Amino acid sequence: MCIRNPEVLWAQRSDKVYVTVALPDAKDISIKSEPHGLFIFSAKGRNNESFDFSLELYGPIVPESNKSNFGLRNILCVIQKKEEGWWPRLVKSDGKPAPYIKVDWNKWCDEDEEEAINTDTLAFSGDQENTKKYEADDESSEDEGLLYLPDLQNARDD
Repeated sequence: MCIRNPEVLWAQRSDKVYVTVALPDAKDISIKSEPHGLFIFSAKGRNNESFDFSLELYGPIVPESNKSNFGLRNILCVIQKKEEGWWPRLVKSDGKPAPYIKVDWNKWCDEDEEEAINTDTLAFSGDQENTKKYEADDESSEDEGLLYLPDLQNARDD
């Protein structure tokens, strides 16, 4: 039986890393992580083919805060960084990453973009009570790997 690597897409924020594994109809999914940054994935594909990979992430993580979402076409893993900050790359090694690892440009956010989104959200909300509400909304949407602007209809109703 041949073990293959699935396509892996990644993006980051200052406090988390998003790892999306493109593997339609995956089953027997196993995801493990260790505080020093080891991330291990394995699953079976459509035809019982084994897929796996392991990554030595650039920095330490908080495994108990990691979340996974299993979809029909992919698996999204939200990995909590131990220390807030931007990593220069996903893995520790300086060399070129494995060919199956790619940047997820749909989820990518640069440092200055993240600051601008946070500033815009605070400026839009107008007061502390609404700011807390929007920040809570933002966290739930980040679990899905996307940032959303506050819902304008909710803002009008307040």
